[in-house]
Amino acid sequence: GVAYACGILILVVLAAVALFLLFRAWPLIGGDQSANSATISSFTGGKASNFWGYVGPLLFGTVLISALALLISFFVSVGIALFISHYAPKKLATVLSYVVDLLAAIPSVIYGLWGGLVLVPAIFPFWNWVAKYLGWIPLFEGPAANPSRTVATVAVVLAVMILPIITSMSRDIFLQTPRLQEEAALALGATKWEMVKLAVLPFGKSGVVSASMLGLGRALGETMAVLMILSPGLNFSIKLLQASQNQTIAANIAAQYPEANDLGVSVLIGTGLVLFLITFVVNFVARKLTEKASV
Repeated sequence: GVAYACGILILVVLAAVALFLLFRAWPLIGGDQSANSATISSFTGGKASNFWGYVGPLLFGTVLISALALLISFFVSVGIALFISHYAPKKLATVLSYVVDLLAAIPSVIYGLWGGLVLVPAIFPFWNWVAKYLGWIPLFEGPAANPSRTVATVAVVLAVMILPIITSMSRDIFLQTPRLQEEAALALGATKWEMVKLAVLPFGKSGVVSASMLGLGRALGETMAVLMILSPGLNFSIKLLQASQNQTIAANIAAQYPEANDLGVSVLIGTGLVLFLITFVVNFVARKLTEKASV
């Protein structure tokens, strides 16, 4: 009975959040469109005059930065999880597990400070080198911005932020691999890596997918770190090394909210509703991928 009530409570809370967003965004949906256009135009400096022209680049920037962060962190996270679970000596594995869990507990504002004060100046020479030698690739087209308050730098910071989430969940899944399967692979003459490839990774595949989607969800909603590092822009741009190209929905809400009037708040909550729906879709897709991977 208690478990059933808790399950119902989760659905009620989810529905309440959705209804709140819809109610507060209703002046945008059903209100005076000319007033909406004026408000959106004031937010964008005249670059957009309708809601979809406003939220489209924000949604693009959100997905782009989050996907890059996941791409950077995924293989590193899985590698660390495998090292902790199957390669590291017990004492070292304990220390590394503690460090990973500690990273997950660091507030995002601390990551933002570290990114803005340490990483931004430190990473510029590397981005400059990338732009110089790989600038023929559209993603790395130069010149590299200095200071490096760019999508690429923000993606690195978000990758560090979601790395402990993916690592800790993957580690726990890998440690649950049946001992008999591992011993059977070794008894057949498999090397340690072959045992991991044939027994551990297939067993943990669905868990790794779930961990990755959870990390992606964290990246999609990240606010403070992005706000403190990224030089924002309202473009459909894939130029990762140039400033003032993209912005995320969450960071834009935080930046615009203090000076927004009532209609402006409705517009911002409308963008929040879009982010809510995207996050919901990501979680739904993650569930389907997990079910498929576990078959």
